[in-house]
Amino acid sequence: MREVISLHIGQAGCQVGSACWELYCLEHGLHPDGQLPSYVNGIEHGSPNTFFNIAGIGKHVPRVLFIDSEPSVIDEIRCGAYRQLFHPETLISGKEDAANIYHRGRYEIGNDLLDITLDRIRKLSDVCDGLQGFLIFSSVGGGTGSGLGALLSERLSGEYGSKSKLGFTIYPSPKLSTSVVEPYNSVLATHDLMEHNDVTCMFDNEAMYNICVRNLGIEKPTYANLNRLIAQVVSSLTASLRFEGALNVDLDEIQTNLVPYPRFHFVFASYAPIISTEKGSNEKLSVEEMTDSVFNLDHTMIKCNPHHAKYLACCLMYRGDVATTDVSALAAKIKTKRTIQFVDWSPTGFKFGMNPQPPTFVPGDGMGRIDKAACLISNSTAIVEVFSRINRKFDMMYGKRAFVNWYVCEGMEEDSIWNAREGLRTLETEYNNFVSECHCCSEGDEVEVH
Repeated sequence: MREVISLHIGQAGCQVGSACWELYCLEHGLHPDGQLPSYVNGIEHGSPNTFFNIAGIGKHVPRVLFIDSEPSVIDEIRCGAYRQLFHPETLISGKEDAANIYHRGRYEIGNDLLDITLDRIRKLSDVCDGLQGFLIFSSVGGGTGSGLGALLSERLSGEYGSKSKLGFTIYPSPKLSTSVVEPYNSVLATHDLMEHNDVTCMFDNEAMYNICVRNLGIEKPTYANLNRLIAQVVSSLTASLRFEGALNVDLDEIQTNLVPYPRFHFVFASYAPIISTEKGSNEKLSVEEMTDSVFNLDHTMIKCNPHHAKYLACCLMYRGDVATTDVSALAAKIKTKRTIQFVDWSPTGFKFGMNPQPPTFVPGDGMGRIDKAACLISNSTAIVEVFSRINRKFDMMYGKRAFVNWYVCEGMEEDSIWNAREGLRTLETEYNNFVSECHCCSEGDEVEVH
């Protein structure tokens, strides 16, 4: 048994969590109350035990925690359609907001919620036969997601060091913003995630918003539309844990094949096909067309351009009616394309996964029914574009010491803010120098990666 515990932190993390658990229930044929209907007994719905613990009365109880500093978002879950699915103790909320301040989310409100959260995590892990790791959902732009999310990652790293920790993290968009102090929170949180997450998969709302408008024809996408895109990515990543397939990929394999050096664990996702309900019944993409799409910028869920950079590694997972022979032929073809460049020292470059379980249709999400899909998780030097944008915005504000007083008032030393910025500057420099350094390494020189 390979169990996974999900942690949804802050407003964004909890809202993404709602979309994920809706999808998991549909995939495993579960009612919103966690019961398996009698008419699907005996029908193959995979192994829900990865995400669910089966209680004495036959109810499937999610291995999850929803954590937020204030109750409004979690109250929506307590009163929503899936209110009977979750154990009451797994919904943890405080009484006051983190006010978009990292330090407040980590050291004040975070400390208040930390003990009860760790205690609930221990209870969840105690009923696991073979805990494989944690999926951590948060946003680094707000106070709770950045502060409490970083604090929990640090504590998990200390108490569950051998278990994989995969973060699904929403980063600030180039043009859309929900908070003026996003650059400060993002720099501070990323400084912690560099040390404590094993893999951090990055998303931004603007890229996903454009996907919904362009591919799904949704004029004004909501957060629910964006969150369901993320849910499909997470489902594809974990499909091999829950459904038998030809080429299974677990969390440890994802980490091993995507992360060449510990600090270089920031990756991004693409998913295809993303087609509207109207087109879904009239189109059928080939495996080749689907594979081309996930390497296309129109399907990338964060604003960066990998065509101008080099891939360190890729994890390409197929679902549904896909033949092994098709995948093997495509691997060689992909590497011949000029827009897809890998570093010289990575001759293979790809990790493939294949699972016969097709994507599940979610009513109301705008996506059509499809019989196959591909999900690409890429580790590319293009991700430095995201860090460069954050650093530039940080420098513009910090140069005038704008809004720094709110962090200092909460007890944070100004040097701590600047030290985090220097840490991210170092990471940005390492990414910028990485390709040339690797070229030197191929000629016999040694490369030092911190």
